[in-house]
Amino acid sequence: MPAPARAALAIAAAALIAAATGCSPGGGHTARPAGRSTAAAPAGDAADPNAGAVPAPAAVVTGAGPKSSYDVQPQPAPGSCKYRYTADKQPLPDPNCTPGAISPAVNQGNLNDTICKTGGYTSTIRPPSNITGKEKAENAKSYGYSGPMGDAEYDHLISLQLGGDPNDPRNLWVQPPSPDHVPGKGPNNPKDSVETHLHTAICKGQTTLAAAQQAIATDWTTAEVKLGIKSGGAPTVAPDADGD
Repeated sequence: MPAPARAALAIAAAALIAAATGCSPGGGHTARPAGRSTAAAPAGDAADPNAGAVPAPAAVVTGAGPKSSYDVQPQPAPGSCKYRYTADKQPLPDPNCTPGAISPAVNQGNLNDTICKTGGYTSTIRPPSNITGKEKAENAKSYGYSGPMGDAEYDHLISLQLGGDPNDPRNLWVQPPSPDHVPGKGPNNPKDSVETHLHTAICKGQTTLAAAQQAIATDWTTAEVKLGIKSGGAPTVAPDADGD
């Protein structure tokens, strides 16, 4: 057989082998459709694509800060936010809806003139109930909360006494009752005492403002442990307790 014919035959044979093994003539793997995986999907993925997903740590944002008057803020779309729960069934917000927002008016350098101010601070910046009441009703739809509204708290994730933004929707969520709640008795919120402990620690210089804000935004149930704060029994209510 002439040499040119033998060369052509060899090239054709190589192409056939490449096609049969799923490789391109250049030696790379044949392209697959974008976004598809060759691995088998874990059980449950078809029913719930987020099954087993671990939420990302809260990415705290900066809000607009205190205002002389407040407007009702738009809330996330109905059903778009999902509660999370700790092993002992304490509620946590959806970090995609409620990552926490801080006030630009509070910083480490002006604590004595803001959240640690003698005589109180939060009452001077708190939005009125005619604003928060409407927001609470819409936020309940965002989270799919269907229980009695009087048993849920419209909570600042980063409380006002920790420098949280007063009316940024990213800092507010309808917090459902904690375990052992008695229906019709109003909110039972152990998060309030955590907020007070952190506030006291900030004002005593035992932790920084930023560290406390990040800790409570990430998981209020572990904030004291992360910061090395010991409650020492029943909480001592600070004069400027936020209560939300």
